[in-house]
Amino acid sequence: MSDDLSPDLRRRLSDARQQHLADLYDAAASAHRGALGDDIRGLDLDLVARLVDRFVHADEAAADLGEIRPPAAIPIPRTPAQREAERAAAAEGERFVRDGRLALVLLAGGQGSRLGFDGPKGDFPYGPVTGKTLFRQHACRVAALRARYGADLPLYVLTSPANDVETRASWEAAGHFGLDPTSVTFVVQGTLPAVDRATGRVLVESPDRLALSPDGHGGLLMALRNAGALDAMEAAGITTFFTFQVDNPLIRVANPAFIGYHLAAGAEMSNLAVRKHEPAERVGVIAEIGGRTGVVEYTNLPDELAERRDARGDLELWAGNIATHLVEVAFAQRLTDGGLHLPFHKAVKKVPHVDDPDPAEPNAVKFETFIFDALPQARASVTVEVPRETDFSPIKNAHGSDSPESCRRDGNRLYAAWLEHAGVAVPRDEAGEPAADLEIDPRLALDADELAARIGPEVRILGPTALGPLG
Repeated sequence: MSDDLSPDLRRRLSDARQQHLADLYDAAASAHRGALGDDIRGLDLDLVARLVDRFVHADEAAADLGEIRPPAAIPIPRTPAQREAERAAAAEGERFVRDGRLALVLLAGGQGSRLGFDGPKGDFPYGPVTGKTLFRQHACRVAALRARYGADLPLYVLTSPANDVETRASWEAAGHFGLDPTSVTFVVQGTLPAVDRATGRVLVESPDRLALSPDGHGGLLMALRNAGALDAMEAAGITTFFTFQVDNPLIRVANPAFIGYHLAAGAEMSNLAVRKHEPAERVGVIAEIGGRTGVVEYTNLPDELAERRDARGDLELWAGNIATHLVEVAFAQRLTDGGLHLPFHKAVKKVPHVDDPDPAEPNAVKFETFIFDALPQARASVTVEVPRETDFSPIKNAHGSDSPESCRRDGNRLYAAWLEHAGVAVPRDEAGEPAADLEIDPRLALDADELAARIGPEVRILGPTALGPLG
């Protein structure tokens, strides 16, 4: 029997208390050994051992948040002075984009399983009129931004091992949604094994595969570095990249005011925030923690803090994190020099495996990093508040909040407001909601002013309406 696991690897498996993987390999059929051996050899066993010791075998103390207070955020402009400051920031941001110094990074490593959709989440057909996918919406927005600013705006799409092949095939079949294929780069994030919650042993998904999961959106930074993307950005004169989530089709990508505020502060990493609509909303909270800007995941925020109100009765910790950031390329290089310098977190999940294909209870620990954990390491950062109705309507759940239905409602409200700004009459129901589904392609207009410049009040909305280029 040939042995493709070296003696040194077998020793390291034993030292990491993962000897069962060598035993499994020895007992595996020859047809399964190739892929199984690749998975085993790909493990960072020193890291796995440290993570298991910390998150499985040790009693982890509750995080001490210390002194926590709301962030010093730039608010949605409501006064003449604030509106003038936003105009000045937007002008600076637009100059920066036109100079070709910005790249775009789309985080698209998730599957559509929570939506009951089989495939990459970006392939989900969310458009209520056209059935356009999330990928198509974001690609059309990128095309519109490139045309508006006359800039290359290279796009990096972060995938995961679970959806990389399907994602690339989807973009290729769609002709890259009209984008130049050479301007779109796919980057695969890394993986870490899921381990048994009681023993810390790496779980085995199938006879030829370990149970591997994406290493969290913090892995974006290492993935960009390993793929040579950070070096490519520097070589092209790009100093900053804008990250955004595939499941949020309303997000104003490359928001120029956000860029301008980031530049004016000399920030290394900055965030967009929306006001939480209730204490229990499942978003992280941007706050000042021990005097540094950071994010507390909703799962780690005690109810007493989440529910605390200020003198006006508003949530004190109001700044919901929408996972949209500006990051300096040099900062990302520094954070990944010699490996990723971000803390790990654990998530207790149900993970099917060969010994229990349908666990009744959470049986496994997964390990992940979060990109927002880089914030405390930034020499300067800015938090900018944006209106929820223009920037945040994620599609995460099949029903209820953050679902296709809530996104459809929010999109209809937004586009109805744009049309009415252009003088177009929009029929509304008794509750004041738009009476028909609406879509406006970003290539026609990226905002209300651009739409008003391109259409007139003679447009008639008689039923479900999609405005913009075909295809």
